[in-house]
Amino acid sequence: MSESNTPCPLDLEALIGPVAELSREAGRLIIEIYNTEFSVELKEDQSPLTQADMAAHGAIKAGLAALTPEIPLLSEEEANIPFSERSQWSTYWLVDPLDGTREFIKRNGEFTVNIALIHNHRSVLGSIHVPVSGVDYFAWEGGGSFKQIPGGEPEQIKVASHNDGPLRVAGSRSHRGDSLNAFLERIGEYEIIGMGSSLKSCLVAEGRAHLYPRLGPTSEWDTAAAQCVVEEAGGQLTETDMQPLRYNTKDSLLNPHFFVYGEQHDWSQYLDNA
Repeated sequence: MSESNTPCPLDLEALIGPVAELSREAGRLIIEIYNTEFSVELKEDQSPLTQADMAAHGAIKAGLAALTPEIPLLSEEEANIPFSERSQWSTYWLVDPLDGTREFIKRNGEFTVNIALIHNHRSVLGSIHVPVSGVDYFAWEGGGSFKQIPGGEPEQIKVASHNDGPLRVAGSRSHRGDSLNAFLERIGEYEIIGMGSSLKSCLVAEGRAHLYPRLGPTSEWDTAAAQCVVEEAGGQLTETDMQPLRYNTKDSLLNPHFFVYGEQHDWSQYLDNA
């Protein structure tokens, strides 16, 4: 068995409940700020930052430190950890405290809290909380993938097969480019389901969409929690060469382009490789 396939030694099923609660706590802090006249700053890369990003980061950082003090944390809001240090980590938390800051600013509700546990470069636990609706998606390696609405019991979710009718494609609210438009022209009949943040991957995991092609920039914290949710629902999150996306393998924290899909299919054939 290769190192990348060795099971995580932690009790993932025991961790998922406390981690999901941490996601919800961060969500409550986000909603408090969402309901105010919050201010927006710009980071060095010109991406937006709000008080909600930092409040959620602080809560998650403190909560994970109390839950697993021995496991390091990499967060979008605390990402300046050199690869020379990160490369020594076999297991770590990978967090996006507020995924979809642009959607938060637009007040359309399509933003999430993402917490993932990475072990040997793969996502083995994922918790996604939707602050506005209170919906949770969560999964752990070998345990299945679940959706829970407020007041309800967790229900296992599965990806959907594409049999008849148009292919349901999850697409970004805030990011769309020529390469994606060209890809969509080649796949045949389709309908776009517009959505922000990691919710696009959740649409695939619960069978509401068949495919989410991302042919633009993202970072590792954008995909990690969703990858576990999708894979445990029977789907895949792969690079455009159809190999599974892996984490913490290089100095840059930017992801390559990728596909999220339910039914096994070589989506790379629709790319313009000229």
